[in-house]
Amino acid sequence: MTSELLTVPQAMAALKVSRWTLYNLIRSGELPSIVVGVRCRRIPSSALDAYVTRLCEEVA
Repeated sequence: MTSELLTVPQAMAALKVSRWTLYNLIRSGELPSIVVGVRCRRIPSSALDAYVTRLCEEVA
């Protein structure tokens, strides 16, 4: 697996959402993330792609 891991600020910028919204997506399970070490949360870029694809399919 060679998916790029994004920081929370990078994922926020990619989706153009607030920190609050991003963490709500993570808490609800809509956007998978991993914890590296004790405090470092990372979001796989493939998870962002899958989330956006799901949103687009719901609209279509």
